[in-house]
Amino acid sequence: MSKPLILVTNDDGINAKGIGALMDIVKPLGEVVVMAPFHGNSGMSHAITVKVPLRYKKLREEENLVVYGCNGTPVDCVKLAVSEVLHRKPDVLVSGINHGSNASISIIYSGTMGAVIEGCVNEIQSVGFSLLDYASDADFSQIVDHGRKIVSNVIENGLPEETCLNVNFPAVKKEEIKGVKLCRQAKGMWKEEFDKRIDPRSGEYFWLTGYFENRENGSTDTDEWALSNNYISIVPVEVDFTAYDKMNHFKKWNYEI
Repeated sequence: MSKPLILVTNDDGINAKGIGALMDIVKPLGEVVVMAPFHGNSGMSHAITVKVPLRYKKLREEENLVVYGCNGTPVDCVKLAVSEVLHRKPDVLVSGINHGSNASISIIYSGTMGAVIEGCVNEIQSVGFSLLDYASDADFSQIVDHGRKIVSNVIENGLPEETCLNVNFPAVKKEEIKGVKLCRQAKGMWKEEFDKRIDPRSGEYFWLTGYFENRENGSTDTDEWALSNNYISIVPVEVDFTAYDKMNHFKKWNYEI
């Protein structure tokens, strides 16, 4: 049998330390092809490029590893790799390792998870990895063993249809990780604040700042709880957004004119 074909991407850019760590994690598991943005694309969610041409370039090649850079978004990278670069559909897509959390509501803003969801839409087993450390030189060594085990399980056992994984690691030493928790997404939101400034021509401009507000601090089954207690959180994510359990509410509506 041929080796599993593994597509790697991210949103922090092809030169980020996190994607280098992810390559090292998956290289022993199969044939690896990397397609990632030339530059950082954090917060791009599921954005695609439609106003300028997409371009990609092979950056390096070695045994069982080919690395490409692309001028598009993480989702562009997945689309372009699957449609134009790869000789067959990947067996697995992995995205990250993101510099910073993608727990709770952050998933809807995340370029890392945008790529994962795009893979899932294309019926590729897909996993996103994030570390709760925003530093460019963050230590990813504690992720290697657990990360490889997670990807190995996906290769061996598969994922349910239309389901992908959002995996977050606490920023602690390897020996301080207590284990892995299968979690649900915590209810929370980012409380936006804007730093208003004045440019040299007296025009106003703004930098987005703010903080995360966890709205269920007492819950012990969420990704936020797991991470704050030094567990790795794994949240299964569905691409079908339909609120099935809310259907009956809308059956009460009167549509007569």
